[in-house]
Amino acid sequence: MVDLSANLCGLELRNPIMPAAGPTSRDGNTLVEAANNGAGGLVSKTVSTKPAEVPRPNMAKVKNGLLNCETWSEIPLKQWLNEEYPKAKKSGLPLIASIGYNAEEIGEIAPQVVEAGADALELSTHYLGHDPSPVVESVKAAKEQVDVPILVKLSPHVLDITEFASAAEEAGADGIVAINTVGPCLSIDVNTGHPVLGSENGYGWLSGPAIKPLALRCVADIARTVDIPVVGVGGINKERDVVEFIMAGATAVELCTAAITRGAKVYGLIADGLTKFMKSKQYDSIEEFRGEALKHMPDEPLRTKSKPPEVLKSRCTGCGLCAKHCPFGAVKIVGGKAKIDPTKCTGCGLCVSVCPVRALRF
Repeated sequence: MVDLSANLCGLELRNPIMPAAGPTSRDGNTLVEAANNGAGGLVSKTVSTKPAEVPRPNMAKVKNGLLNCETWSEIPLKQWLNEEYPKAKKSGLPLIASIGYNAEEIGEIAPQVVEAGADALELSTHYLGHDPSPVVESVKAAKEQVDVPILVKLSPHVLDITEFASAAEEAGADGIVAINTVGPCLSIDVNTGHPVLGSENGYGWLSGPAIKPLALRCVADIARTVDIPVVGVGGINKERDVVEFIMAGATAVELCTAAITRGAKVYGLIADGLTKFMKSKQYDSIEEFRGEALKHMPDEPLRTKSKPPEVLKSRCTGCGLCAKHCPFGAVKIVGGKAKIDPTKCTGCGLCVSVCPVRALRF
């Protein structure tokens, strides 16, 4: 029988899929909705000492992602303490409260949030710059005030994310969350010439599938560097994304954009898909494949020899995507099946990655 449970810093998650701090965890009701739709644990939207003044409009769909210029929660801390956290706790799932942003604010907020029911804290470091010192100070401030697990969410914009992860671990952090959104980015309304978003300069931050390869690399690097759990965030939209993050060393994952674009049902859908994947591979628990990719990465040799992919004719549907994408004209559809010309194929691998039925392989 497949067991989806995960132990994150002592918190027992019913599955490794949680909402990330953001619009889909903006209050107690949305957190309960996530729980009712299959999330394995809960992460609330970031709060600070003062409610945020959020620009509007603050979200825009872009190809393979979402731009946003939201900041932290508009809800006052007092309301979170008295209403939102208690409401979320009624779900029965572990509650990780995201708080920010500097050491002074975190030291003030942390004990209040824990008293209100938070089982762990996630420290947002999005505005702390390129020096690990403020992160270290924030971790120490939290550890001095509370006894619950402290996780640190890292930005991908630092020069060396493993340096920040190591610094957080040495300061006493119990886990690392990676990554935050990517940016700043810009989208323009071509009919008006104005930026789409209502922030200063119209800048926003990119999330969604477009940032997954970056997030995955960061998680793998961090997992190979620290000895504390890593939570993967960035571009998760389906069960295979979850599998990739776990194979890269993540203990659990968080998602936001998919819940915005597909609704709260996405948590359960991805969990069901993960169960089916594990059954197909005969995995009984996620620990059986966690870190699997890390075993191969250090010794992965440089491969320069060109080798055409093999076509699995029993799977090939003749859809033509491989031929359409091949920049070398090496793939043709002959008799309803893909055929590769080895004299033209360079072994680039693009056709393998675009095949929807996995009919091509090396």
